[in-house]
Amino acid sequence: MDTAIAVKPAPRIGHDVVASARAEWFAIVAWRVGIVVVGLSLWEAVSGTLVKPFWISSPSAIWAQLLAWYDSGDLWMHIEVTMTETVLGFVFGALSGIGVGLTLGLNKRLAAVLDPFIIAFYSLPKIALAPLFILWFGVGLLSKVVLATFVVFFLVFYNTYAGTLAVEQELVDVLRLMGATRWQIVRKAILPSVLLWIFTGMKISVPYALIGAVVGEMMASNRGLGYLIQASAGQYDTAGVFAALFVLTIIATGLHEILKQSEKSVLRWKEDSV
Repeated sequence: MDTAIAVKPAPRIGHDVVASARAEWFAIVAWRVGIVVVGLSLWEAVSGTLVKPFWISSPSAIWAQLLAWYDSGDLWMHIEVTMTETVLGFVFGALSGIGVGLTLGLNKRLAAVLDPFIIAFYSLPKIALAPLFILWFGVGLLSKVVLATFVVFFLVFYNTYAGTLAVEQELVDVLRLMGATRWQIVRKAILPSVLLWIFTGMKISVPYALIGAVVGEMMASNRGLGYLIQASAGQYDTAGVFAALFVLTIIATGLHEILKQSEKSVLRWKEDSV
């Protein structure tokens, strides 16, 4: 009599991995939401009981202030101004930082000549230059963009420069032996190796671009989230200050997430090779 042999189906490893990753993601999100809910609840309970609202305001008062700005249409106008200054400053600073970092990383002699000057400018407190930029470029958009650009430039430059120097020399030598041109070496070996460093510098510089724009607005402007902070503080409106800070936090987090997803997309080959 023939004996039937039961064959067990192969385990769905890929499906299990995806399900496990999804469960882990939901658990992390749940913890984050729980921390926010508990923190806001404690804040609301402490305000007016243990601490005067003048000092820490309260989540309900901050929400009411945000709704008031939204209803009046002021909130979007101020967000647009600050976002424009931040994005322009970030783009100009990142592009110039990448260009100069690659140039000096590939030209050791030029880097040696310019090194003391770069260190001198980098040592300057960037925010302290805000009054000078306002004096040179006025109280409008340009002075804030220049300040944000100046702050972002050095952060991206140093990461790009360090990444260029960290490229394996053997890889470059092999390409040269194979007859590769300088541009081919840069495109095939140096740029892929430096991309991780570049994205790291850009992610670090995002909040600093926002800081540059906001500080410029606080010093001389009648628009932007920095102006809202300064105006609210001048009126002893703690809820207004916290409301503007909350919006700035959302913007900074959103910009960082955009860069993070861009990095994953551009460096997908690196993750696939691990």
